[in-house]
Amino acid sequence: MAGLSVDDYARLARDGMDSALSAFLTAEERAWSGNREAFDRVGLRPGGSGNPGPPETATKILDRTWSAPLLVGPLAGLVRPEGELAVVRAAGAAGLPVVVSAFTGRSFAELASAAEGPLWLRTHSFRDRSTARRLAGSAADAGFGALVLTLGPQRHVRLGPGAVPVNLAEDDPIRLPRAAGALADLGGYGPFADVGALLAAAGEWPDLAWLISLTAQPRVVAGVRTVAAGVRAPEAGAGGIVAEDLRTLPSIAAAVAGRVPVLLGGGVRRGADVLAALACGADAVLLERPVLDGLLVGAREGVAEVLDGLAQELRTALAFTGTGSVADAGDELLRSGHPATSAPPSEAAPALRKSDLHASVSDPVLDTMNFLNEVTHRYPDAISFAPGRPYDGFFDTEQIITHIRHYLNHLTEQGSSPQAIRTAMYQYGPAAGQIREIIADSLRVDENIDVPPESIVVTVGAQEAMLLVLRALITGPDDVLLAVSPCYVGITGAARLFDIEVTAVDEREDGFHVADLEAAIRREQARGRRPRAFYVIPDHSNPSGATMSPQARAALLELAARHDILILEDSPYRMVSPGTPLPTLKSLDRARSVVHLGSFAKTLFPGARVGFVVADQLVSDDSGRTSLLADELAKIKSMVTVNTSSLSQAAVAGALLACDGRISELNSVAAAYYGDSMQATLRNLDRHLPADRRAALGVRWNEPTGGFFLAVNVPFPVDGAALTRSAQEFGVIWTPMNYFYPQGGGHHGIRLSTSYLTPAEIEEGTARLARFIEAESAAS
Repeated sequence: MAGLSVDDYARLARDGMDSALSAFLTAEERAWSGNREAFDRVGLRPGGSGNPGPPETATKILDRTWSAPLLVGPLAGLVRPEGELAVVRAAGAAGLPVVVSAFTGRSFAELASAAEGPLWLRTHSFRDRSTARRLAGSAADAGFGALVLTLGPQRHVRLGPGAVPVNLAEDDPIRLPRAAGALADLGGYGPFADVGALLAAAGEWPDLAWLISLTAQPRVVAGVRTVAAGVRAPEAGAGGIVAEDLRTLPSIAAAVAGRVPVLLGGGVRRGADVLAALACGADAVLLERPVLDGLLVGAREGVAEVLDGLAQELRTALAFTGTGSVADAGDELLRSGHPATSAPPSEAAPALRKSDLHASVSDPVLDTMNFLNEVTHRYPDAISFAPGRPYDGFFDTEQIITHIRHYLNHLTEQGSSPQAIRTAMYQYGPAAGQIREIIADSLRVDENIDVPPESIVVTVGAQEAMLLVLRALITGPDDVLLAVSPCYVGITGAARLFDIEVTAVDEREDGFHVADLEAAIRREQARGRRPRAFYVIPDHSNPSGATMSPQARAALLELAARHDILILEDSPYRMVSPGTPLPTLKSLDRARSVVHLGSFAKTLFPGARVGFVVADQLVSDDSGRTSLLADELAKIKSMVTVNTSSLSQAAVAGALLACDGRISELNSVAAAYYGDSMQATLRNLDRHLPADRRAALGVRWNEPTGGFFLAVNVPFPVDGAALTRSAQEFGVIWTPMNYFYPQGGGHHGIRLSTSYLTPAEIEEGTARLARFIEAESAAS
């Protein structure tokens, strides 16, 4: 096989690949497509040739010297009976370490005896921790140098035909599951067996802490995607991290600041990619697909030639950029300056590093909507259950003019002069808003919320209301914001902007339980912290669609008064749902424990961007003078948005005046439409996935009586890659539920929004969704 390039091996491997392996590797490729695109964007900048002699590729990681910054693997089962031994021997001869899968078909001792370089064990978060304990012990006994644990959803682990995970089987073979979809026997299930049934749904931080307590070997954390996780890993005891995304690698590496080695997880295909990753801050990269290509084409000789070819390509890239050694690689080598940019910046423009910006801009919560929009724009023919916005068919452009005219007439009837009206429309206006009386009247007649207008602040949507309230209430790291989990990303995003950690109160299958909130409050108090506020959507919540029972509402108000915490009630879907809604928490509030967050986005139109907050709580200063919390929120608002648009307030006020404040009557047709859409979605889901079929698959969903959302639980991991497959291959878009869990979770959940689709789109969209669920369930 001598004389073949790395690209030659890739081409020959594709040509000779059978369909089963091709399908599996295609799915793996999708997982790293973002890194491939980023590598293609960055490129390398040519440099001078002032360094005498060949460039130096050696590096030192975890006190071991490697011939190049390449970590081979992890590969499990592979495609040849002798595959793992061939890779270990070839890598050892090249002076490179290898990551061995926990599901390898060779014993750890056998691989260690064949290795000339370091071996690391890729372990997992198992359902049964005794499995992880035995694996870690066996690896330590064999002399393995480190353990790698992946955080987040655990991707499917596939074994080659006939591969036996002997390091599991020799200790306790009866622990291997024998249900359909797992290993039917130790000989494998189908051409590529999936042992995912052994694994927990996701690797979590407590799993790392447990692993640290178990062994003294260095622990390397994989699956790191955010700066926050990168910083947390070494603080939690990790000896290294594996970043998954080239685009966030520079920020993560800068934040880690050399405390532990940082590796890039995948997508590397050539030597230039290796140098680009190093320039982005990595100390080394994991190498998987090129090694497999070499193995498929030329067994051990092929692997050796691929590794040698990549090392030579790396030396060529170093020479091209005028870099003397891998230790000298920096971001000045990159043509575009940063992997997240799409074009080279101006030569004269100063470069900003994302790591120098507030950590919230790197938080995945802030990227969720951008990612959904990107998927929607990329697949315009897909039917989307993602957007939680009102149906366009209820809007008439001329209504806006009519609403404003109605408000102007109202001002005239109230005795305002033409000059006063002109000022009201053209000038800034009071920070607290100029339609507070009209909103207060509407709340009184429609929601039985009887508060003075002075307790209301008109905001730029409910999102600003959240920001104002959090800024006022949370004074430091010992103040606690609690929230039902899953919860609306708007509150977690707002909290992240203020460095506020959200304490999750998990929602059960049958909804929110007050006892769970009280337990969370007591845990925080035991830590010396002050539970300050609890955020909840009591009616048809986003994302789960759950509604709080009357008994739970009463118990929540009693608990809030007893523990002296405030309830942040957000309820935008009440008036766009069929039937008579349950009373709001604020209408039942006798102790001023509820801060009510409101929005006209769903009930009138989102383009107005008008919301409000009812904050009638008394605030006293050191001299004993009192004010309303609303007064303090208005002060904050005056330094943020100054005031809410006078034109928007006029349009909203005119609409409220036209219906005498009774939004429930104004929305009666819309509420019926949204109720029909929800019922149509449930009927069609049941038709395409009837009860016996979904029971066999392990699929279930809730059945909300109103609102825009319902939640579907599926047996396979749900993430951005699964969403992309769904849009690309099945033409249907939805929202992963894990976006809505502030402390992790929801890895098997899908949120469906039913509000924006026509009946025909719902019928076709649910059929497409069912086909996607069937296909993913079969693959898992």
